[in-house]
Amino acid sequence: MRKPRDFDAELKALTDKARDLKSRKVLQLGELVIATGADALSANELAGALIVLAETKEAGKREAWARRGAAFFQSRARQNAPTTDRNTDGAPTQPSGAQPASSRKGAT
Repeated sequence: MRKPRDFDAELKALTDKARDLKSRKVLQLGELVIATGADALSANELAGALIVLAETKEAGKREAWARRGAAFFQSRARQNAPTTDRNTDGAPTQPSGAQPASSRKGAT
């Protein structure tokens, strides 16, 4: 005969994990507000902007916002890269597949 499962203990563990994940989500949201500089806005301004974002159904706008957000996180990751990964000899390096700025479309 199998050992009976302790459903109460499993449920409590899942509840604790869900609470921890919600806390981490709130903490990360606060960190994001600070990192973007949105903490300089009033609570009403920030809430209004978020409401407009949530109500927007236009796919093009949402995609543009997503690209801008991805670029923000990529630039933050580069700024926070450990110094051991940076090129310190003064010569700029290009990530694999990246084009020099002079050959990019629209570059002057």
